[in-house]
Amino acid sequence: MSRMIFVNLPVKDLERLKAFYEAIGFRNEPKFTNDAAAMMVLSDTISVMLLTHPFYATFTRKPIADANNSSQVMLCISCDSPAEVDRIVDAAASAGGKIDQSLKSETGEGPMYGRDFEDPDGHQWEPMWMDPEFAEKGAHPVEDAAAA
Repeated sequence: MSRMIFVNLPVKDLERLKAFYEAIGFRNEPKFTNDAAAMMVLSDTISVMLLTHPFYATFTRKPIADANNSSQVMLCISCDSPAEVDRIVDAAASAGGKIDQSLKSETGEGPMYGRDFEDPDGHQWEPMWMDPEFAEKGAHPVEDAAAA
């Protein structure tokens, strides 16, 4: 069995966030969705669990961070092409997300193309495409060339 990842995000308005994630291509899994949580499936191995603040608070003693005012995590999504990156980011903008908020962008010429968006609760996502040849070599040849 493949290892899976479930990203748990605290959300203020569950219905609004469900609609947002559906608009950018996630699928709701009704078997794990109720009035306190929604499972949003990105792939066979990656899902996002949207948890209302009261429900999320049952899992931790720590205060829930306000992602609109502090950064706790940036979630990168691999994409098959630069066009897919743009499609996801454009869908995020149309669904009420903030786009292109990061300090650094990978939209110029080069082996990587990425943009970013924040969902309505401020959680940061980075759709990213990487040239397959570059991915095969890894980042070290680029670092070595920059140091020379």
